[in-house]
Amino acid sequence: MQVEVLLFDLGGVLVEWDGTTPLVEHTGGRIDRETARQFWLTSPWVGRQDLGQCTLEDFADGAIAELGLDFTREAFIEAYLGWVKGVFPGTHALLDQLKGRYRLATLTNNNAAHFGRIASELALGQYFDEVFASHELHMKKPDAEIYRYVTEKLGVAPQRIAFFDDNIECIEPARAIGWQAFHTIGLTQVEDALRTIGAL
Repeated sequence: MQVEVLLFDLGGVLVEWDGTTPLVEHTGGRIDRETARQFWLTSPWVGRQDLGQCTLEDFADGAIAELGLDFTREAFIEAYLGWVKGVFPGTHALLDQLKGRYRLATLTNNNAAHFGRIASELALGQYFDEVFASHELHMKKPDAEIYRYVTEKLGVAPQRIAFFDDNIECIEPARAIGWQAFHTIGLTQVEDALRTIGAL
């Protein structure tokens, strides 16, 4: 079935964000890369922040305690905000190429501090016809309810939605609901996936 909606995660897909390497480094290797990656999916404090249920300061305090980091709150926040590096080279050109041919949307686990910068400073907000951000919806991936909600709001058959995410845990429920879902890390893999559906 022909794709109508291209639905992108942001961090790790269109936006260069690495919260894994710093956690390994700042814990002196006490946690490995997979444990650090899982932190962003399973930590109660990350969950609260992604759902818009705590302040950035509360999240910083909680993350420092949970990870056993030797950081002040202020130092952690400064480092954390700096982990959004910018869009991957070629992102704007790709979205320019796709916009008008497809409905473009984003489904992202995010927070007010990061999302505001991504939408405005990194100039991505202009491309999306619909924005589904966890901190605004108070739902997050990979919980099934957000996939049902997004499908309903988009108003198209699930098979007409192509979804791109860098966490395999977020791909599985998307496929279960019927989306064409692709596990992609970085823009090159996104472009490869787009070619498989004939979008490029």
